[in-house]
Amino acid sequence: MIKRAKNVLERVFHRDFEQIIREKMGEFKQAIILRTDLGMGKGKLVAQGAHASIHAFQRAVEKNKEFAYAWEEEGCRKIVLRAAGEKELMVIYEKAKQNGLPVTYIRDAGETQIPAGTLTAVGIGPWKAGEIDEITRDLKLL
Repeated sequence: MIKRAKNVLERVFHRDFEQIIREKMGEFKQAIILRTDLGMGKGKLVAQGAHASIHAFQRAVEKNKEFAYAWEEEGCRKIVLRAAGEKELMVIYEKAKQNGLPVTYIRDAGETQIPAGTLTAVGIGPWKAGEIDEITRDLKLL
């Protein structure tokens, strides 16, 4: 159904579907923020980021299906950033929540490298890239 709607829009507007979406709604992205102070191995970091990505996407679908599916159509753009510790991670989470963005945090189950309940990651979006950037602009890339 989405593919058929995409083809209709492209024929009607004589433009690429992704371009139409960007013009109407803006560009979308997802931000994954991971703690770097825990000494997690690369595989553990990737797993925690994947948890954050999936859970944040689920929140985005609940909040605005059109944004979530537009993000999928655009290629699922993501940025992975780092936080120095739990406090910085929670500040980002609270800012995103206060601004109405779909956001989630991840606590580890404690089965491998770190204790159960340890806050490891935050996922924001997918949402409008500019709104995510306002919250994450001071963070460094992982």
